[in-house]
Amino acid sequence: MYTQQENDRFLKLINENTGIIIKICNSYCYNESDRKDLAQEIIFQLWKSNNNFNSDFKFSTWMYRIALNVAISFYRKGKKKLDSITALTEAHINIEDNTADAADTEERGILLQRQIADLEELDRAVILLYFEEKSYKEIAEIIGITETNVGTKVSRIKEKLKQKLNNQKLTGWKI
Repeated sequence: MYTQQENDRFLKLINENTGIIIKICNSYCYNESDRKDLAQEIIFQLWKSNNNFNSDFKFSTWMYRIALNVAISFYRKGKKKLDSITALTEAHINIEDNTADAADTEERGILLQRQIADLEELDRAVILLYFEEKSYKEIAEIIGITETNVGTKVSRIKEKLKQKLNNQKLTGWKI
């Protein structure tokens, strides 16, 4: 049983890092009901694992790791349809054709989201963290792989996405 002070500390950390939960839920869930279910499961697992947190590390890194593991497990169990990726900003999609209008940019973003949704769970998690502008070191800590492996995965995922998008006769992609 936790003391009130420990409860308050935990709730404060969760509130300070709510964006992590929101981003992961938006990345793995299509509808609001599924996002709420996944968020609840993530918070529950964080609570259960709270006494395992090592304060030598950043809370956000630990939280990302737990949240991604819960999302991937949730997906694998097939309890919910988790096949949508959160909207990517134009900063993530460098379109070389500067004449592209807003509708074209939005369409390209949707196509990229679909391609990311088709990635394996680990690759999806890696590219999500990459788009969050996490360093390779942070991604490695969160995912539990080496920094070198992160670099290799990011490079391969980007190349895979470019090829898929170019195969759809869309040119000018630079991810």
